Amino acid sequence: MRVTNSPASRKRRIRMIKAAKGYRMRRSKLYRYASDAVDHGLQYAYRDRRVKKRTFRYLWQVRINAAARAAGMTYSRFIEGLKAAGCGLDRKVLADLAATDSAAFTNLVGIAQQGLLNKAAEKAAKS
Repeated sequence: MRVTNSPASRKRRIRMIKAAKGYRMRRSKLYRYASDAVDHGLQYAYRDRRVKKRTFRYLWQVRINAAARAAGMTYSRFIEGLKAAGCGLDRKVLADLAATDSAAFTNLVGIAQQGLLNKAAEKAAKS
């Protein structure tokens, strides 16, 4: 006698159809197409959880660059000055300050400029 394991198969198929809820046309109704659509969607979700981190970093860099240029400094010189000054703020916090608190960001630009001056003085002292 052939055993089909019907309850488990039906449960698996129903679970896939429920996961495809909101998809259009046959992708939400038929198991074969729903399975393909859900699998593809999961691949995109896995990939884009990593891509999201990159795109947010790009966004933060653009915001910092815009605010730094408004204060008379380029992005790369600003970051270099902050590192020379020993400022431990990351780009996420810097971008938030650039967007919401221009006075604090202006203070950071001053810190970066001072850090660059100290770095140049140390370099001149070594040579």
